[in-house]
Amino acid sequence: MEYDDALSATAARYLRGGDRFAGRWVAGKLRHDPVHRAVLELAPDLGTVADIGCGRGQLSILLLLAGRARAVIGIDRNRRHLDQGRRAAAGLAFTPSCADLGSAAEIPACDTAVVVDVLYQLAPDRQYALLREVAAAARQRVLVRTLDPGRGLRSRLAITFERVALLLSPRSDRLVAPLPVADLAGILRAAGFAVSVAPCWQGTPFANVLLTARRL
Repeated sequence: MEYDDALSATAARYLRGGDRFAGRWVAGKLRHDPVHRAVLELAPDLGTVADIGCGRGQLSILLLLAGRARAVIGIDRNRRHLDQGRRAAAGLAFTPSCADLGSAAEIPACDTAVVVDVLYQLAPDRQYALLREVAAAARQRVLVRTLDPGRGLRSRLAITFERVALLLSPRSDRLVAPLPVADLAGILRAAGFAVSVAPCWQGTPFANVLLTARRL
């Protein structure tokens, strides 16, 4: 299934679930956030995937519908979002799992681990620990989208936007603490991965980058 077809099919699954807000949110996220296309285009088969911090699960479902993943475990702390993903994924190999990534969490063994916009919302020590846990669980690759604090004006704009968003967030424990990308890449290299870093902000003014780590 081509990207645009998989995108439309994914959004339609949320709308059929009866939650029009979730359907509209997912459709907008899929169309305007470049991480979905970037992950989809990385490999024809990502194998079994752990989607860490999956939210409503739209990336998981997109990968399954497009034939890029054989099965996905979606991990998130928000039970309501996981329930929305579970309903939208009816008939697909999607398994939701509730866990708080801000503390020690069991990361399931997988071929590919995907961590999108999660790390910089955690305390620095926990970011390092979670990334090590992810690297130990992933047999083939780790994909991390994060906010790069070293991109000048883009970074300042992105951090300001995130901090303003905190004012509207019901989560009192959420942070905006992006770590140097070189530090994150160093953890993955020490765990036996070759790492590349590429911008992942196309069409936005932000400073998101995608770390692609392949096990040597």
